[in-house]
Amino acid sequence: MGPADIAAPQPCAHRTTARGQRWASVESVNEDPVSRPLEGMLVADLTRVLAGPTATMMLSDLGARVVKVERPGLGDDTRRFGPPWAGSSSAYFECANRGKESVALDFGDEADLRRAHELVDRADIVVENYRTGSLDRFGLDAASVLARNPRAVYASVTGFGSGAGAAEAGYDFMVQAVGGFMSITGPEDGEPTKVGVAVIDLFAAKDLVMGILAALVHRDRTGRGQHVEVNLLSSSIASLANQASSYLATGVVPRRLGNRHPSIAPYETLRCRDGYVAIATGNDPQFAQVAAIIGRPELAQDPRFATNGARVENHAAMAEALEEGLAAGDVAQWSERLRAAGVPAGRVNDVGEALELAESFGLEPLADVGPGHPRQVRHPVRYSAFEPVPPTAPPALDEQGDAVRAWLDAPG
Repeated sequence: MGPADIAAPQPCAHRTTARGQRWASVESVNEDPVSRPLEGMLVADLTRVLAGPTATMMLSDLGARVVKVERPGLGDDTRRFGPPWAGSSSAYFECANRGKESVALDFGDEADLRRAHELVDRADIVVENYRTGSLDRFGLDAASVLARNPRAVYASVTGFGSGAGAAEAGYDFMVQAVGGFMSITGPEDGEPTKVGVAVIDLFAAKDLVMGILAALVHRDRTGRGQHVEVNLLSSSIASLANQASSYLATGVVPRRLGNRHPSIAPYETLRCRDGYVAIATGNDPQFAQVAAIIGRPELAQDPRFATNGARVENHAAMAEALEEGLAAGDVAQWSERLRAAGVPAGRVNDVGEALELAESFGLEPLADVGPGHPRQVRHPVRYSAFEPVPPTAPPALDEQGDAVRAWLDAPG
């Protein structure tokens, strides 16, 4: 983006004025294929690493203008999370910062702090993930910003909340450990294992976007902004789903089961002649299909395996019997035959193969963001009334800094 892209934000089509009048009707927005739900909104992005930047990137995809504030000379921590390197920084930084403008501001500098105030005071949405209390001395905390800009949605993401856990630093790996995820992930007889990507950060990012969008709807109805708070531990616990529910129902602490499911069988990887096939049976008829396809139809009539509950109770014997049949063929063979019969099954793909599979289904998982940058995984939601913003390359540190500072220095 260049200076021409730094025009003052225009009112959003859904924004309500102080007099209660709308800028445009919902119908007119839906009739315009270019309009996007956050078109004309300004996001002051005071985030770094993954959870916050992923959330603001999603807001950019939906049409918002996102101005990312970074530390002079250093920028977002993830610019140095490499190798591998890509574009103007790291591949890690690239995954969460497309479609943004970068401006470097030093909050300890009087002129830069004034610019930061101007940015948040003009913003529709302010997103930050600083340690609780660290923005207070700069007047960039929620109470100060909302006092000056009462229509703002001020969104915070922390590790462990703003109360007793406020002093704790929040990193995905630590939250996976203390939040229960690692206790249910990994081989049954092995060590606790983290998930292979920072899933807690990503859960929190999606929770944060959900909270921001809900607050915008509330603002449309009341004219008032608010403070939205998300923390990694709560997002982690909310994502434990059936594992947390099972514990609350029984008092029995869930344990690691490798690739097995605690309540469904078979729902796991099973050994074939040349590797492992993932099979996910959701009901008894599907199990009967599996048994017939591998040449062991009698298994579906065996009292130990006839019902899902019985299969869970007798898992070891069931898995042994299935693998005896599966040993006669290859992963590709069994995957094809099982899927043809309506049984969810497939090989364990690597990342490249997963992207190829999505391409084969016509899902178009990737998008170009410009020369010098690798392709990006595109916005995952499809909308019938509009398209997400075509992605642009993640910015170099302070790439739009001169233009943004000039805009903030001009009379509002």
